[in-house]
Amino acid sequence: MLNFILKRLGLAFLVALTVSFISFSLLFLSGDPAIALAGEGATDQDVVAIRELYGFDRPMLVQYASWLVNALSGDFGESYYFKLPVSSLIADRLSVTMLLGLCGISFALLTAVPLGVIAAIRPNSIIDRFALFLSVAGQAMPSFWFGLILIVAFSIKLRWLPPSGTDSWRHFIMPTVVLGYYAMPAIMRLTRAGMLDVLSSDYIRTARAKGASEMRVMFKHALRNAIIPVVSLAAVQMGFMLGGSIVVESIFALHGAGYLAWESISRNDLPTVQALILVFSMFYITFTFLADVLNAWLDPRMRSS
Repeated sequence: MLNFILKRLGLAFLVALTVSFISFSLLFLSGDPAIALAGEGATDQDVVAIRELYGFDRPMLVQYASWLVNALSGDFGESYYFKLPVSSLIADRLSVTMLLGLCGISFALLTAVPLGVIAAIRPNSIIDRFALFLSVAGQAMPSFWFGLILIVAFSIKLRWLPPSGTDSWRHFIMPTVVLGYYAMPAIMRLTRAGMLDVLSSDYIRTARAKGASEMRVMFKHALRNAIIPVVSLAAVQMGFMLGGSIVVESIFALHGAGYLAWESISRNDLPTVQALILVFSMFYITFTFLADVLNAWLDPRMRSS
């Protein structure tokens, strides 16, 4: 198990290094940041002065190495727009995004996994068709449209929930549903398919022939094996939720890291954008690594891969 963890750690480190370099390079390949910062009415002398001030005149590899060394120590520079340390900006906003992501994936798992299990136990039943309907609707419904519908229904018409803000737990109900519903279809389908495949296996028939209770067969034998790909998918979806919460945070005015990313992109705040890409990537890599470790614990055969 230790060798498996060390291999996955080494792979995660290489992926993180590659992602950091690609993200840093793409931001510069999109155009000269000095021209973007100078504005439309700037002269050539202004652009040269900005390029020298921020070090854009140095080779890109030198800039990347300098930025990476500082980033490893938690120093992402100063925001061009907010005139504050980028690390403090992200620290202030990240808690909202993390809370929203954890609530969203919890809602998705607590809803999709039971529905997938029941749909597999009773194929072609009303519950199976209802789960299929939710899956299709979740894939076809854009998040921003779903969020606006919830605001109109529960905030404007019924006045049950606040439309925006982060003052209480009630402010997170609708964003959680919108973000979690995005991940539900894939988790539900994978759970159902995994359970159907496992329930037709020989060892399930053997367990039933030995007199094991249906509850023991379902949860100890069937679900434990069917849930392995769901764990990996949940880790991927959690990474998508953190990085893709920009739309949800914008709709519900949740001033988290996703909303900060939208503000930074629209205002050409290069240091903040670079830092957010790195932070979101690290979360994605971390969740994937933890999912691999959990799957190896659930299925010892994966430790030799």
